[in-house]
Amino acid sequence: MLAIELIAGIMLVIAFIHYLYTKKNNEYKVSLVVNHLNSSDEIKKTLAMGLYLRFKKENVDAPKYSSTYIKQDPLQFERFVADIFEKAKGGSTWVSRASGDFGVDFDHTLNDELYLGQVKCYQGDLSFEPIALVHSNMVKRNARGGYVVTTGSFTPAARSYAKGLSIELIDGVRLVDIWLASVNNAEQEIRKITPEFI
Repeated sequence: MLAIELIAGIMLVIAFIHYLYTKKNNEYKVSLVVNHLNSSDEIKKTLAMGLYLRFKKENVDAPKYSSTYIKQDPLQFERFVADIFEKAKGGSTWVSRASGDFGVDFDHTLNDELYLGQVKCYQGDLSFEPIALVHSNMVKRNARGGYVVTTGSFTPAARSYAKGLSIELIDGVRLVDIWLASVNNAEQEIRKITPEFI
């Protein structure tokens, strides 16, 4: 009887050590993948292009996409970006109505301060007009800052115009960075509420 209990105890210790080793090994592999994703500009550019294709407005004769793909419209892109900002930066977001938003697609409240966001699912480089709209709304609503977010990038004139306006220009690659950060933050929250030995 004592021998059986001793063997069972040894087996339990061996199983626990194996579990810890496997868990640590899996976390290391996940860490390598995440670090590679975070460092690979090519992957980020591909993901930015994928976001454009996912949310772009389609014509009547739109191509038929594989059922594997996620296809949504530009209005859903506004909610997608607002959710990413909430998860990555904290605070809370509110998405405005589709029409009559005066150039503001979402409000982001962070530390009791208001930030206004304009979102563009855009193939090319954005000009300064969306920046001007966000800035005029910031002044009108006494906002602390703003964001102009695009799947593409910005023209040199847009970048020059935004200097000193407290408006963060977020191109497709930077959006992917924020998206990955939001996924990481969500994983951390899940780990907080999940028992350690699951």
